[in-house]
Amino acid sequence: MTEPITYREAGVDIEAADEALRLARAHIRSTFTPLVASDLGTFGAMFRFPAGQYRDPVLVASTDSVGTKLKIAFATGIHDTVGADLVNHCVNDILVQGARPLFFLDYLGMGKVVPETVAAILAGLAAACRETGTALIGGEIAELPGIYQPGEYDLAGTIVGVVEGDQVLTGERVRPGDALLGLASDGLHTNGYSLARKVLLEAAGMPLEAQVPELGRTLAQELLRPHRGYGPAVWPLLASGDIHGMAHITGGGIPDNLRRALPAGCRAVVDGAAWPVPPIFRLIGRLGRVPTGDWYRTFNLGIGFILVVKAEQADTLAAALTGAGETVYRIGSVESGPREVIIERPQASV
Repeated sequence: MTEPITYREAGVDIEAADEALRLARAHIRSTFTPLVASDLGTFGAMFRFPAGQYRDPVLVASTDSVGTKLKIAFATGIHDTVGADLVNHCVNDILVQGARPLFFLDYLGMGKVVPETVAAILAGLAAACRETGTALIGGEIAELPGIYQPGEYDLAGTIVGVVEGDQVLTGERVRPGDALLGLASDGLHTNGYSLARKVLLEAAGMPLEAQVPELGRTLAQELLRPHRGYGPAVWPLLASGDIHGMAHITGGGIPDNLRRALPAGCRAVVDGAAWPVPPIFRLIGRLGRVPTGDWYRTFNLGIGFILVVKAEQADTLAAALTGAGETVYRIGSVESGPREVIIERPQASV
């Protein structure tokens, strides 16, 4: 007869998960708004709908993950930025349709729960939630021995927001003659890391702790720069009606994501020389001899978000965005034509 086998001996430590939540409890509760109707530990998180604030409310939801950027967190032991990456990515996704976030739920799966690591991740989630007015009302910490390698985890989340029915942005308001305003990114954000790691870490053999003069920081610091959140700068401008469409520049780059904001009969013409491509993208392009087409469709290349706006209001909107802390470039316009994105004067990747 074998000795008794406990759950902990099978690889799952319930006490460690409890300790992780204890460490993060204050961070999580700091995101609660008056509409949160449940505390931590309930089977289902509850949230009161903001009754009376909307005539025709439309809920907007999105789910995403951090992707292989997590590999940089594993290698460096720095875990307090990837949570912000996840929240800001999701907030930007629903911002495209004009929505403001209500609440967020996260999923963290790992081979072995390390309370300090979990607490750092949740602290990053909570910080971005506070900055965007998003309540972190629930989630899941799954300890899955045998699924994840030691020291590794996956991080994903779902956001739910709301927009007034007659203010939903679908791209149908976009017209020929509209101007394109590009908002600067903070590095790679959360896209293109598989190619970036292949080029920088594998092919070029660059150590993460290396100080890279052209970047002005270590490679790790550059690759862990958080995904920029554009909501606080853009939300105050939506009521004007001068913003006709928006695009979050994630996987697929400007060509694929801006196309999603266009209606039939409209094409976007982007001036590829209208903004400076940040050094990290040039470094990847040069060291990897990345084809220019792949370069444009893998990375944001310095533009993290695009607004399609009334041309006559472009300067006013750009000034307001600049005043809110964004770096803004006028990067092109909308013309009549097939639904596509044309990059004129593209910058070479190598």
